[in-house]
Amino acid sequence: MASKVPASSGRLLTVFSKWFYNAAGFNKIGLMRDDVLHEDRDVQEAVKRLPENLYNERIFRIKRALDLSMKHQILPKNQWIKYEEVQTWEKYW
Repeated sequence: MASKVPASSGRLLTVFSKWFYNAAGFNKIGLMRDDVLHEDRDVQEAVKRLPENLYNERIFRIKRALDLSMKHQILPKNQWIKYEEVQTWEKYW
């Protein structure tokens, strides 16, 4: 008999994922999780294949994050990248 995973464990995983995403801090300077990946050959190839508008948005986020980092500042809370926004972008990766 196959065992079933309780539905509550899926919600627990989602809650933990959201907590970890916010604790990492890169969203506070306007970066998405995929913007901070180590750029090995696979990531470089994936970035080359991005549509132009997504590529330009990624470059803007990285430049803004570098500027904020140099100034030792973070974005206002209403401009932080939300966990839910990242979930909608995963279809492009």
